[in-house]
Amino acid sequence: MGIELRKMRDSAGQTTAQAAAVFGLDRTKITQVEKGHYPITAERVRALAQAFGEVDSAYVEALASMAQERHKGWWDEYRGFVPQGFLDICELEHYSMGMQSYQISHPPGLMQSERYCRAVFQDAEPPLTPRMVETRVEQRMHRSQALMIEGAHPYTAIVHEAALRMQFGGRDVARDQLEWMLELSLRPHVTLRVVTFESGGFKGSGQALIYAKGPVPRLDTVQYDSVDGPIFLHTAEHLKTYRNIIERMTDRSLSVEGTRDLIAKIKKEI
Repeated sequence: MGIELRKMRDSAGQTTAQAAAVFGLDRTKITQVEKGHYPITAERVRALAQAFGEVDSAYVEALASMAQERHKGWWDEYRGFVPQGFLDICELEHYSMGMQSYQISHPPGLMQSERYCRAVFQDAEPPLTPRMVETRVEQRMHRSQALMIEGAHPYTAIVHEAALRMQFGGRDVARDQLEWMLELSLRPHVTLRVVTFESGGFKGSGQALIYAKGPVPRLDTVQYDSVDGPIFLHTAEHLKTYRNIIERMTDRSLSVEGTRDLIAKIKKEI
């Protein structure tokens, strides 16, 4: 919300003082709103949009709807126990209208089995205590419930063959992980596509990423992983770049049926 209001204000060429004058507030209040530290009502969102000359009514109403949602999510119970970035990802997934993920070295977090997920966290750097590992596994498994809900929003995973052949936790865990992905791929709202080693390489820098669709295209969000935690991108230029990456890698991937055949083949080979 704050980022979008700041973008709207910048596009209008107005200062925080001018924005604050719309409501007779101190400019610091607008600064706090734009940083996400201070709430704003739907009525004030509409008033600011009008003052900034925003004419995209669908976009404005989507922002107004966001302002009305004040309840906590299930992820808040993990606050203080897992990194903040993990909670931000949960919130992104919860509110998205559909997601596409692109993974090179790991199966997508939403598609990881409990045993595989545990093995990944046990290999973290710096090392995690057993209790921290179990808390993160529990939280990730809670995330994955989104794929189990009937009528859930569409989810597409583009996964490189390298991720399928990684054996975190050993052969048995790796086989279970592949079987779990095959099972999830049969759900009507889940699409799984594999990019093989023979595809000729991959677009982008190889970061794991999620492209989350918002209620309107201008509210789409890209999240990619980094060593220091998740990074979130919202600009039109970034959205276009990552849409192109996903589209091109989709073109290079196997069909849904070919993907399932390859996963089954790799499972037998492990």
